[in-house]
Amino acid sequence: MDPRSPVVVGVGQVTNRRERITHPLELMQEACLRAQFDSGAQALEHVDSLQFITLISWRSPAPGSILANALGLETKETFVSTVGGSTPQALMNSACERIAAGEIEGALIVGCEALDSMRRAQQEGIDYDRGREDKHDPDEVRGDDRSPVNNEELTAGVVAPASVYPMFEQALARRDGRTPDEQRVWLGELMSPFTKVAASHPDLAWFPRELSATEISDVTPDNRMIAEPYTKNLNSILQVDMSAAVIVLSASAAEAAGVPRDRWVFPWSGAKCDDVWFLAERPLFDRCVAMEEAGRAALDAAGIAIDDVGHIDLYSCFPSAVQMGADALGIAYDDPRGLTLTGGLPYFGGPGNNYVTHSIATLVERLRHHEGDIGLVTGISWYVTKNAIGIYSTRPPIHGWRTGDTAAAQERIDATAIDVASKAEGNATVDAFTVEHAKDAGPVRAPLYARLEDGRRVVAVPADEAIPAKLSGQSIIGTKVRVRPAGGGKTVYEL
Repeated sequence: MDPRSPVVVGVGQVTNRRERITHPLELMQEACLRAQFDSGAQALEHVDSLQFITLISWRSPAPGSILANALGLETKETFVSTVGGSTPQALMNSACERIAAGEIEGALIVGCEALDSMRRAQQEGIDYDRGREDKHDPDEVRGDDRSPVNNEELTAGVVAPASVYPMFEQALARRDGRTPDEQRVWLGELMSPFTKVAASHPDLAWFPRELSATEISDVTPDNRMIAEPYTKNLNSILQVDMSAAVIVLSASAAEAAGVPRDRWVFPWSGAKCDDVWFLAERPLFDRCVAMEEAGRAALDAAGIAIDDVGHIDLYSCFPSAVQMGADALGIAYDDPRGLTLTGGLPYFGGPGNNYVTHSIATLVERLRHHEGDIGLVTGISWYVTKNAIGIYSTRPPIHGWRTGDTAAAQERIDATAIDVASKAEGNATVDAFTVEHAKDAGPVRAPLYARLEDGRRVVAVPADEAIPAKLSGQSIIGTKVRVRPAGGGKTVYEL
């Protein structure tokens, strides 16, 4: 075995289900120490790169340095990532490359969200960050920090993932010949098995209870409509207290630390690829070409096919992400291997940018009990924009760690971007839309993406406040609307 082969030696997860008001620093310390305990050795002593996944519930200029100090780590580098749900797997891919190249000996990848504690602290008047700040220079920030939306999307208010992913779902429903109501009922069947998996993690899942298909899809006072066709139980849950950490070392460092071989799990390959960056410029709303390319590259680099993979965790912030991920990899929605290892973000919990650290940790634990099997994890950022994938096994890879090459694919994807019209008037054919609901007021917004007759894309909102209610329960994808400029730089549409 190449002594520079990367190997995951320890994983740690912690969930605080309203047992106490806690802070991200405390949760991350616990997750890191659990990862070290899991390794069966003093693995943290061999970490020289602390990679901190950015979070919402703690805004410090130097969170990584503060965590390193709390853990007593002396690393040669500490940095904080930019935003994105694909970040943990992207960091793992990069760490493995650098370990294999001899640039670092080991990395600690860690993240968290404690938005539930933050909310409760504010309600109780508790100074949430007291005593958690320290004097450090700001941590270096690494990653792609481009805005996820363009000016037209920002003006139309199409920013929140809870508004965008239902648009994907409407496009998928149209593709598969279902009405929005039929799609919602079908989604209950798709996602109910996820809740069963979440229930199998009673100490970690935020909602460790099994839900029937109708409990997921039926609109009730406790399961209100958020944005058609998604009910509350089809949405990712961000307001959680959860943390996870992964320790990856070179094989030589793992041996030097004395990590028992039954703890070793080898990353075989990884890849990443971005779809057309702005959704307004993207040709397709029912397909993730970037995940197709990343998946192909990672599988090719590992020298395997998707049928060789025994354990799968598809990123699952919303059901449309699950479907596009499965389609991209050639996996049936009812594949007997299952589509999740944790239960997914709506049921296991969606701790912001850090969910995939939990899925990697869960896969590592699964593989240790299924020696020789191969597992796969995917991660996505923003609106299936940034995509990352990783392949793992307890068996060392025959050719060592390999990074899938997506450079040519990225050029092809970028070249498919559609021109966007900032000011337009005329007929346009609807590509994607949703009807957003307020808690007590019902349908209140209905943004859409449409193509003008000259091929340009337009992002528009209703010209009349009565339109959302008129569209509720319908699909207008493929039909024409009339668009025109309006005040504030907006483009509005009429039916």
